[in-house]
Amino acid sequence: MSYTLSRPSPFQRSGLLTAVVGLHVGVFLLILAAKTVVPQIMEIPLVVDLLETQEIKKEPVAKPLPMTKPVAVKTPQTPAPKAAAPVVEATQSNVPAPAAVVAAPAEAKPVAPPAEPVSLARFDADYLKNPAPAYPPLSRRMGEEGKVILRVSVNPQGSADSVEIRTSSGSQRLDESAQKTVRNWKFIPAKRGDIAVQSWVLVPIIFKLEQ
Repeated sequence: MSYTLSRPSPFQRSGLLTAVVGLHVGVFLLILAAKTVVPQIMEIPLVVDLLETQEIKKEPVAKPLPMTKPVAVKTPQTPAPKAAAPVVEATQSNVPAPAAVVAAPAEAKPVAPPAEPVSLARFDADYLKNPAPAYPPLSRRMGEEGKVILRVSVNPQGSADSVEIRTSSGSQRLDESAQKTVRNWKFIPAKRGDIAVQSWVLVPIIFKLEQ
């Protein structure tokens, strides 16, 4: 069985040609329309308002101080000073001078007896062998120095009846050491003529550390 294609009639060919031409014309018109219609863009002015920026005041922030490391201070260790033996100074007693002899009336004309010589009490004779006061250990460590003057009442037997502090050294320890030692000293009593008498004598003692 065979199939044969029939040729189109002239009417059909003219209709097909007309359709093709119409299609091309439509496409051409669309291209022209696309070229002619240009979208219009409206230019809108751009308005920019500049706002003044207000400076924000920042409160000052306290900065922490840098931490410093403590520096260890080394104190030089000085050797403890050596205590020297207290120095005993010689002095004179404050025994009052003998009262002046009052002359009798001219009528009687008595002969005044000659005044007897008076010798002062002494504590510095070598043969007495009086020891120097001890230097208190605490006063030596603290570097205490000074001069104390003692007022001693010496009896006719050459012993100290009382020992008073006439002038302090500024340290109670030094004063007490000197006072305690001098109480046991031996003295040469004062004499009026050949007779030993009660008298007062000043004993100065110096406490000084050796450098």
